[in-house]
Amino acid sequence: MHTRPFRNRHGRGIRGPILPASTPRHRSRRQLFDAAVLEAYAPIQQAFANELRHLDIAVDTIPRMRLTGDGTTLPDEVTADGPVPLGRVLPAGVDPAGNPTRARIVLFRMPIEQRSSTPQERQDLLAQVLTSLVATYLNVAPEDIDPNFQW
Repeated sequence: MHTRPFRNRHGRGIRGPILPASTPRHRSRRQLFDAAVLEAYAPIQQAFANELRHLDIAVDTIPRMRLTGDGTTLPDEVTADGPVPLGRVLPAGVDPAGNPTRARIVLFRMPIEQRSSTPQERQDLLAQVLTSLVATYLNVAPEDIDPNFQW
């Protein structure tokens, strides 16, 4: 029995990813974004380690929240570009099972990636969004977190 190592339909070559997912160099967009979030959050976390020790960072693909009214006025705990939320602060509370939850910052990956065309722009936007959200969580001005903050 003759087996072919790959399917070469119409002479176009191998189909599928160039690097298999098992190789160390393969990183998905989600993994790259998560690494960029940690890199942007590291200086803030180091500067305010004691105040942020009970804060978690999470990444969601798209915003899943109910907006009230006309959708143009967002709550203070939401950082947005116009009507599109880029991140949100969720306060500590209690889940439906009665377990306590920690405060959490949620960043929305797709809106942030769509507003940046280069990795450097993405890093700058992540730094701005994280600075704004941490300032909201700590109830201070964003300039107290990053003196060069501009929104």
